[in-house]
Order: sequence, then C-alpha cells, then structure tokens
Amino acid sequence: MALFLCLLFLLVSSATACDRCLHQSKAAYFSKASALSSGACGYGSLALGLSGGHLAAGVSSLYKDGAGCGACFQIRCKNSKLCNSKGTRVTLTDLNQNNQTDFVLSSRAFVAMANQGMGQDILKLGIVDVEYKRIPCEYKNQNLAVRVEESSQKPNYLAIKLLYQGGQTEVVAMDVAQVGSSNWNFMSRNHGAIWDTSRVPNGALQFRFVVTSGFDGKWIWAKSVLPADWKTGVVYDSGVQITDIAKEGCSPCDDGNWR
Repeated sequence: MALFLCLLFLLVSSATACDRCLHQSKAAYFSKASALSSGACGYGSLALGLSGGHLAAGVSSLYKDGAGCGACFQIRCKNSKLCNSKGTRVTLTDLNQNNQTDFVLSSRAFVAMANQGMGQDILKLGIVDVEYKRIPCEYKNQNLAVRVEESSQKPNYLAIKLLYQGGQTEVVAMDVAQVGSSNWNFMSRNHGAIWDTSRVPNGALQFRFVVTSGFDGKWIWAKSVLPADWKTGVVYDSGVQITDIAKEGCSPCDDGNWR
C-alpha cells in the first residue's frame, strides 16, 4: 500500500500542472435530472441536492473510474449570441459513455448557460460547443459527510458513500480503524463515490483519506465519524472538510480566465 501511494504521489507531481486549465469540447443534456441522479457515482436522490440540481455526466477521463465523482466544473457555451459569458457550475454525478461530448448536463444546467429568455432556443440545439474548467467545490457550513449504505451488514461488511467533498481534489485511497486505534484497514472503491470493506473494526470508527493536493497528495484524518451503533441509511458528519486544490496536468497551461 505504501509503495502504491509513493508511486501515486510521483505521478501526480511529475506533470506540468496548473489548477484551472481550460478545455474545449461539446455538451448535450438529459431532459430529466433523475437520469443523472441514478448514475454511476451512486449518489441516488441525494444528487439532486448538489449544485441546485446542476448535474453532469462526464467522459471517462473526467469520471476517472469514480475518483471524479463530486468534482465541480464551470462550463459555458461558446455561442455568444445565444449564451451568457458566465456559464453554469455543475457537479459530476455520472459517467458519460458517449464520446461525442465531454459532458451531458441536466436540463437545468444546460438552460443556465443561455441568455435570459433564450432557454428554449438552447434546448432546441441539443448539443453546443463549450469550454470548461475544473473549479473548487464549496459547501458552506457543510463538512465532508459519510452515508452508510443499506448493503452494510455489521460486523462483516461496511459500505459508505462520500458526500459534500469540498476543494478541487480526488480521494484516491481510504482506510478505517476503531477510534483510538492505529490498526488501520484499507477500504476499496466499490464504484463511484462508494467505498467498502469486509474487515470492519469494532466500536466507533475513524477514517483517513489520501487526496490529491497541489503537486502531491496528503492525508486527511477524520478522527471520529461513525458511532459504535452506526446504522444503515444514515448520513454522518466527518468533522472535517477538504479545501485543497490539486494541480491539473495540461498543455498549454491556462490560468483559467474565460476568453
């Protein structure tokens, strides 16, 4: 595990990097946001509470085998007659398997790119040219949260979903231990934002996460998250929030100012 993390940090730090590179692509939309809430990240109905329902499915290079779940992006359409200059902020909740566009947006997010009174016009187009950048996620007065999934079965199996992940990072590894213990057990990404383990410690549980940060990676330690009598279907406050900004490898590197 330690060797894997060291190699990971080297890979992250070796790229020419900046934190808000601009990318050119296309975006389409789903007519129903529920299509995105039932997506590959596993957020379910909780997705509708992210970014005010401004949701997105991203291609595999953005989904990153689930590590990109919960990432935030600023997207704007490049048709200056039809669209505003600000664009819209979205949260990635699903995998887009159609490589014709980098994103498929919820209709609410798609319309938000249009000038006032032109929402129906942009919907009629269906697909538009866009530029986008990764931006930090901000959840005011909201810590990183852990939801215990219904598939969990104490004491043999624990599956959790990460919610409200702030900053501009990805969680790339995760461990669990009994509160007060240094005997950590690794967890695996089941899919999307869901992590699990069949080695469930007794008692109250703490977690630690490895997140991409700057040119490297770092540990985030949530010292007391799940009580000894944790229950499925319940969302627990981790007591910590991620505010780090990871660097993105791209060429040429752009400072993220809209052109």
